[in-house]
Amino acid sequence: MNRNDALKIVREYVKNENLVKHMLAVEAAMAAYAKKFDEDEERWRVAGLLHDFDWEIHPTVPDHPVKGAPILRQHGVDEDMINTVLSHANFTNVPREKLIDKALFACDEITGLITTVALVRPSKKIADVAVKSIKKKFKEKSFAAGVNREEVKQGAQELGVDLWEEHIPMVLSAMQAVADDLGL
Repeated sequence: MNRNDALKIVREYVKNENLVKHMLAVEAAMAAYAKKFDEDEERWRVAGLLHDFDWEIHPTVPDHPVKGAPILRQHGVDEDMINTVLSHANFTNVPREKLIDKALFACDEITGLITTVALVRPSKKIADVAVKSIKKKFKEKSFAAGVNREEVKQGAQELGVDLWEEHIPMVLSAMQAVADDLGL
């Protein structure tokens, strides 16, 4: 499975462009972490793209991402990748054993918060977002209330990176590099 194949699956099952942009943001963050850890960048990109491909057709827990797994199998996605996708949700009880699993979990929620911080900027540009702005909004529980702050912290901890010194700056930088694709 390569990035183009993964993107075809996303385009087949996802019509909401904001959801596509979320998956592109996670893909960018995953690529940055693949480079950091000297891992297979293409594979990590695929994980970022596929992790929420079934959200529109299975928008409730526990259906997402569990009911998406058979669809991925039909598209020839390997079991290790399916396990990575399944492990990005705590409620599936699929353990995050591999570095790619931990990175996907770590990158998912935080991209949503960063996107929302960008959207409330007067310019609506991610280029204008700084880590200190994200930190301020992170503390406001009512801001981007759907972002699970505990999972954000847990993700960085599992990945073995400092949340504020390394993780958020890396994800922000990765997203800024693909700002046009994200519409930010």
